[in-house]
Amino acid sequence: MNIWPFVIKKLIGAIPLLLGVTLLAFLLMVYFGPDLTYELLGKNPSQQDIDNIRTILGYDQPFIWRYLNYLRELLTFDFGMSMMKDQPVIDMLTQAIPVSLLLMLPGFILGNVLAIILALKATQYRGLWPDKTIMTFAVIGMSVSFLVVIIAFQIIFSSSYGLDWFPVRGWNLTSQEGHFSLWQYLYHVSVPTLATLFVSLGYNTRFYRAVLVEEMNKDYITTARASGHSTTRITYQFMLKNAMIPIITRVMFSIPLIIISGSLLIESYFGIPGVGQITYDAIIAGDQAVLKAVIGLTSVLFVLVLLIAEIIYRVFDPRIDSRQAA
Repeated sequence: MNIWPFVIKKLIGAIPLLLGVTLLAFLLMVYFGPDLTYELLGKNPSQQDIDNIRTILGYDQPFIWRYLNYLRELLTFDFGMSMMKDQPVIDMLTQAIPVSLLLMLPGFILGNVLAIILALKATQYRGLWPDKTIMTFAVIGMSVSFLVVIIAFQIIFSSSYGLDWFPVRGWNLTSQEGHFSLWQYLYHVSVPTLATLFVSLGYNTRFYRAVLVEEMNKDYITTARASGHSTTRITYQFMLKNAMIPIITRVMFSIPLIIISGSLLIESYFGIPGVGQITYDAIIAGDQAVLKAVIGLTSVLFVLVLLIAEIIYRVFDPRIDSRQAA
């Protein structure tokens, strides 16, 4: 199967979507966003000072040129200088993105893998006590605020009122010799991972169970049972495979969120220098250069995830090729 014509076609088709998403982000964050002119000036500025600042910020340019300049920034990864740290925004993101990935990936992976396993068990024993028990804990996980979970886990695992096993704040992955330390990584990532896992497991388990229950009621499952296939084979070879499309969709479209919004609350609370912490500081300081970069790159990442998801769909469901050909 030659995938490249499909990829090229989807890339071309994604251009209008990308332009629309970036235009919306530009309108909300930049064009209709806060005017930074007077924040950068002292008291009683002269008109010439005001005009100079507006020229530096690009406020005197027509709308279309400002938007095209925003697209140029996204294409070249040249987002200018941060107002709050006086350093290139791309350098800040280059340092912060790996931190956010290392922080959020364990909880993201475990949250999805364990949720699929629990959903399979709940579906297998649908209506019985294992199913009811799993769904009860899933609803509890969904009902509790993420912030409450973070505070509770910090008290339990990181304070003198609890077990006091892990650090309260900070992020240090190096040993005394200056090398990467797996122990230090696990030491700092455990509590954020447990908090993320507690909340995401509830949402993911409930969603995956609904998907699997829908598959379980389809005719091919009834036919497989009538043919004498084992429950294990029906569950893992037939039902799970046919449920992969919505599962892939949920997993793939969560990827941009684990870097930005998912990490924002954890990083700002634990003082971890990732993208979430940078975004939080930029919101507080009104650092438009950082916010433009974060929102723009997130928009681009969503479009790329959409393309990758459609490619993966074709692997699990070859019927997609025949539908598109028709």
